[in-house]
Amino acid sequence: MTNLLVRMARWSAGHPWRGIAAWFLFVALCLGVGGAVGGHAATTEDFWIGEAGRAEAMATEGGLQQKPVEHVLITGRGAGADAAAKDAAARMKGLPEVESVSAPVRSADGTAVRVDVTLKGPELEGKEHVDPLIAQTAAVQKAHPDVLVEETGSPSISKGVGQLRSDDLGRTEMIALPITLITLLLVFGSFAVAVVPVVLALSSIAAAIGLSMLASHVFPDAGIGASIILLIGMAVGVDYTLFYLKREREERARSGGRLSARATVELAAATSGRSVVISGLAVAVSSATLYLADDVIFSSIATAAIVVTLVAVVSSLTVLPAVLAKLGGWAERRAVRRGRAPKAPKVGTGRITRAMLRPTSRHPAATLAASVLVMLALAAPLLNLDLTDMGRETHPRSIPAMRVYDRMNAAFPELKAAHLVVVKAGAGQADDVRAALDDLSRQAGKDPLLAGTSRPRTSPDGRISVLELAVPHHVSTPEAGRSLDRVRDEYVPATVGKLAAETAVTGDVARYADYPEHQKRQLPFVVGALLLVTFALTVWAFRSVVLGLIGVLLNLLSAGAALGLLTAVFQGTWAEGLLGFTSTGSIGSRVPLLLFVILFGLSMDYQVFVISRIREAAQRGASTRQAVLDGVGGSASVVTSAAFVMVTVFASFIPLHIMEMKQMGFALAVAVLLDAAVIRIMVLPALMLLLGDRCWWPSRSMRRARDRDAGRIPQNVG
Repeated sequence: MTNLLVRMARWSAGHPWRGIAAWFLFVALCLGVGGAVGGHAATTEDFWIGEAGRAEAMATEGGLQQKPVEHVLITGRGAGADAAAKDAAARMKGLPEVESVSAPVRSADGTAVRVDVTLKGPELEGKEHVDPLIAQTAAVQKAHPDVLVEETGSPSISKGVGQLRSDDLGRTEMIALPITLITLLLVFGSFAVAVVPVVLALSSIAAAIGLSMLASHVFPDAGIGASIILLIGMAVGVDYTLFYLKREREERARSGGRLSARATVELAAATSGRSVVISGLAVAVSSATLYLADDVIFSSIATAAIVVTLVAVVSSLTVLPAVLAKLGGWAERRAVRRGRAPKAPKVGTGRITRAMLRPTSRHPAATLAASVLVMLALAAPLLNLDLTDMGRETHPRSIPAMRVYDRMNAAFPELKAAHLVVVKAGAGQADDVRAALDDLSRQAGKDPLLAGTSRPRTSPDGRISVLELAVPHHVSTPEAGRSLDRVRDEYVPATVGKLAAETAVTGDVARYADYPEHQKRQLPFVVGALLLVTFALTVWAFRSVVLGLIGVLLNLLSAGAALGLLTAVFQGTWAEGLLGFTSTGSIGSRVPLLLFVILFGLSMDYQVFVISRIREAAQRGASTRQAVLDGVGGSASVVTSAAFVMVTVFASFIPLHIMEMKQMGFALAVAVLLDAAVIRIMVLPALMLLLGDRCWWPSRSMRRARDRDAGRIPQNVG
């Protein structure tokens, strides 16, 4: 691997303009081909999970699947509200996007009227066709100024959420980019050099977006691919470039200006280039374990993370040597014109790092015990972790459709949620099924947790029937959950469950309940695979089983502490004002699994870089103790800088309005901070100092280096 990386760097550094032009041609080609082919968005069927998904599949087979529905809400009494409702219904019926329009329905207290509008096409695609309906609602409001005419529903809410997410991501870039540039400027002291990691990260993101469009035809995009590419792309893109840049500058400083820019680039490729490849593979393979979650959202996240990480690795190994050679050549020519040698950057351990390492080096056992206890204390709230799927009611009220949603639910509480009982039976059983559903409807009609039923719908061939039960509670409430349990465990078994037919319950509450359960079932497989690949990659990289075990344990420790802090902050209410959120008393069901996978991958960045430095020092003949102190001290500045950039990128997601994105940003920012400041500077070196040479077991190359240093075998062996 090292020889290949050096050859790549040599060619790139020797032909810098060709290398730079080839990279940006590659980026343009990725964007062009991706744009021409287009992306493939996930369909409604891709989101089917558990019993709810099975019920929706049966309903779809009979043409009875849920459709996208918008509600026109007219607030006002008397003839004005009735006239506006009739006008709205007439206008909506004339739209090609509309399948059907209900008769106006007045609320129980007489203060509002609603018109239900069903759109054509699958439920998930409603947001793409809702604009004409919103325009007609605005026209009705203009024609009837004496009443309030508004619109809400799944399509308009989904459209509002998408627009809010897009706006938030734009603001995130405006926050992260300047801070990243300032950080890199402080690290390198050169604006030209500081710009390089940012430009390469942004170009890697652009290329990854194009490639992800192609990949979406195999792994459909659930609508969050671009967000993940931005989140991961900025972090790893800057990290990998930073690792390479710092090593090139160190080699230049070590040579005292005697080596050319091309030579120092080749030396950096032989060392940091290998670390970048291993780190990139770690992130990609770790992300790939998300495919085991058997969920389109996680598959979409995995694809986005893998694509952008591999592109960032390629950019660091190809175009970066060309850029560094060019910058180094310019610096050399400027120095010649001024009649002095190029100024070498400073290397070594900073004062802060020395201060942090001092107790570790003197009292490793005490440092290890104290650090681990602190991390375990931070992880303690994890024992009370409550995972839920974030229901529609958790969306921010800055979305206009959500404010209308609240007013509509106040006037029509029966619209908050619904259970759909789906029955699939033989065509000759149609009468028995209808009778059983009527019996179920009568029993459910007496339940205070429900709010009435509609007439059963039956497919044209008489094989599939659907009964809708209204739920006057939001899906996230305990009452809604209990009502689902009663329908599934009592009403269905006592009625349609007695027939020789297939039955299942879906609806808003069922989807909300089944998704976290599915994640809990898949979690052991994903985490197990994640631990295995982390261990295997570490053993492969350093030929040490001990380091493989250390890597797994330390990653678990930092992930546990981050999840504990996440639980303490977001399940409580004490930080609501500080971080700008309203607590749901729970954590989004996708967040912990996503945190584990991404953190394990990103932690490998630091682990590979730090241990590589330690291993290099040990192979040069230093004792394990000295190698640990030199390796950690020498890599601390780049690890700290890279971590600060990552924390900035992730923390910029905390002000976002979407709860799961906010939680994800907070958890990743905290996890990276703890990993860089506590794990890599205190826990890891303390543990390696205590283990001594046992860290390298059973590495033959390390034993040979030790023997060679002791003079027991000739210098040219191994």
